Amino acid sequence: MRVLMISDVYFPRVNGVSTSIQTFARAFVGKGHQVTLIAPDYGQQAPEPFEVIRIPSRYLPLDPEDRVLRVRALRRERAGLARRGFDLVHIHTPFIAHYSGVALARRLGVPTVESYHTFFEQYLDKYVPLIPSAWLRLAARYFSAAQCNDVDALAVPSYAMLAVLKRYGVKTPAAVIPTGIELDQFSRGDGAAFRARQGIAPSRPVMVHVGRLAYEKNIDFLLRMLVEVKRQIPDVLMVIAGEGPARGSLERQARALGLAGHTCFVGYLNRDGALEDCYRAGDVFVFASNTETQGLVLLEALALGVPVVSTAVMGTAEVLEEGGGCLIAREDEREFADKVVRVLADPDLRNGLRREASRYAKSWSAPVMADRMLAFYGEIIGRSQGGGHPRSALKGPAPARVL
Repeated sequence: MRVLMISDVYFPRVNGVSTSIQTFARAFVGKGHQVTLIAPDYGQQAPEPFEVIRIPSRYLPLDPEDRVLRVRALRRERAGLARRGFDLVHIHTPFIAHYSGVALARRLGVPTVESYHTFFEQYLDKYVPLIPSAWLRLAARYFSAAQCNDVDALAVPSYAMLAVLKRYGVKTPAAVIPTGIELDQFSRGDGAAFRARQGIAPSRPVMVHVGRLAYEKNIDFLLRMLVEVKRQIPDVLMVIAGEGPARGSLERQARALGLAGHTCFVGYLNRDGALEDCYRAGDVFVFASNTETQGLVLLEALALGVPVVSTAVMGTAEVLEEGGGCLIAREDEREFADKVVRVLADPDLRNGLRREASRYAKSWSAPVMADRMLAFYGEIIGRSQGGGHPRSALKGPAPARVL
């Protein structure tokens, strides 16, 4: 199978979409398929086992970390792509990539699959503060429904997100297919080395959070919760790995709460061992985002044997399972802190959760999820070939997928 992917983001831009694309594409190649990815040119890139076509891009005013594909440059690639014999176009983002991906698929005469990675309704108001939140949510619902109904099939990482899309009025056939994790990569990590590099004492109790430092990630709640933990464990430290528009605000909040000596912002860490070391440096991984369509960082922590304390909302409710290396808490500073303290203060509980975490993560391996996606591709391609124009061939319901 020859798969053409297109996205408005990819590494070195670090986020869950980039990780999902890379994980699926590498797994497809490992199974003998061919993948070409169209992504923005950031001026730097690392080699991949699949083809990456970098398109000139410009900065996005609302978020300078992101880029916008230049449409004219993208159009220049169309003729060459049309001769490549792709079987399917997989769109990963709802911006320029969506409209260009749909147009390209129509030119190639192949079906389109789109992944709905991000719960936009829940975070647009954090980036466009001058417009009432209710208006932004209405706009997000409208555009999400319009775009989702414009493609042949949807790949959604959780049943919770699929239920939201159905409430929007999305009728497009969909399958729930989460992103898997590369267990080989997330089976190693040197926490002691990370602590040494950061000047953290080997015996100091450490909480870790990994993720984009964005307002919708609810990291401000974790800082307020840390105040409660500090009351019971005075030398506790929270390591926060990632970058994003909320970093300055979070650093100021930490200082205002008296947590300057109890937080360590380490920025982005490469997936070349540095990130894995960071996870392993933690006695517990903490997470409280309410907008995740899946929550890959939870699986990465679990795969590395790091106990998790987290809320379970939207996609994270489907990733986390009591008894699977985690403790689930409500979004209440005291309740959440009490569970963190339990893990930090009880070595037997912590070691038991570590064993459960590693075992549980194996059911989320990248090859397993890649097989599900490839089977879904096959169904979509089969329908398009059996009914002429791909879009008209996919009016019927898609087969259900279970995790």
